[in-house]
Amino acid sequence: MTTPRYTDLVQSLPATVPFVGPETQERARGARFVARLGANESVFGPSPRAVAAMAEAASGAWMYGDPEGHDLRDALAEHHGVPMDHIVVGEGIDGLLGYLVRLLVAPGDAVVTSDGAYPTFNYHVAGYGGVLHKVPYRGDHEDPEALIAKAAEVGAKLVYLANPDNPMGSWHDADTVRAMIEALPEGTVLALDEAYSDTAPENAILPLEPTHPRVIRFRTFSKAYGLAGLRVGYALAEPDFVAAFNRVRNHFGVGRLAQTGAMAALADQGHLMRVVADIDAARERIAAIARVNGLAPLPSATNFVTVDCGGDGDFARAVLAGLVARGIFVRMPFTAPQDRCIRVSCAPEAGLDAFAEALPQALAEARST
Repeated sequence: MTTPRYTDLVQSLPATVPFVGPETQERARGARFVARLGANESVFGPSPRAVAAMAEAASGAWMYGDPEGHDLRDALAEHHGVPMDHIVVGEGIDGLLGYLVRLLVAPGDAVVTSDGAYPTFNYHVAGYGGVLHKVPYRGDHEDPEALIAKAAEVGAKLVYLANPDNPMGSWHDADTVRAMIEALPEGTVLALDEAYSDTAPENAILPLEPTHPRVIRFRTFSKAYGLAGLRVGYALAEPDFVAAFNRVRNHFGVGRLAQTGAMAALADQGHLMRVVADIDAARERIAAIARVNGLAPLPSATNFVTVDCGGDGDFARAVLAGLVARGIFVRMPFTAPQDRCIRVSCAPEAGLDAFAEALPQALAEARST
């Protein structure tokens, strides 16, 4: 019996995903995590108004969601003060990045990113046969000038920047991002991932003027809005660019309850403001826990804090393993020298208390080995 005739590209790729989920780790451990502090979800939860809206709408789950996402796009347009034709909705930023790569990248096309930046973007590029060109971080920040220089050098169709950054939590001010846009090589598109815009300083985020024909900006309901389980994100770009997504996107990818929940969450800006304040407090608490244990927390504009463990990647991996063994789910950067760190998501006091108890034990164990 013959097997499926996979493409040469698919046969060349590893059977893997960028992240091992906490559920997979729990099954391997045979126990649930005490504190889930690794996926940058909002452990503070969604707006009660969003939960109520989804509960009320649940009886209509037999219907597909509006394939145009009209009402959600209309609400987003009003919220951001831009016309609706500048907005496309998709299955989180991850899904939209996949569509973007599908739109632009053919086998062999050059794409530029930072070495150690968000790996799901790389996953999509590899899946469509693009050729990744990477530049190193500079001082734990992505390096816009180096990204632009590499894009010009290789004739990149697409260059990726996250601002604020995942996994380091660092950020650039709006003037730096504006300079990067002005320096874009002809024919290169900038994918500007702003997943953490809600937790960033005001001066880090450019005003929303989605008129540049080769800039697309991504936002999400998965972080501060607390709806990671729904997979709802959106992008802002010039109308012709947005319209191109209709050629390739899954028109029923964002379900009816997800659209309802996102609209209700967007309408409850009071809850968002309270969560952002809770994130601010949690960042300070994580930083304090790190310092008490002789570690260095890095400045963060996100809903997590990256903590320099003071050694190399092997030492940080030992610390992470010690935390996981004690029921604390955290993650870490994948690439040196950033892999000297661990990354801890913001959470309510109970989760951070558990982290504070486990960290000195994990450090002692790592130092002993």
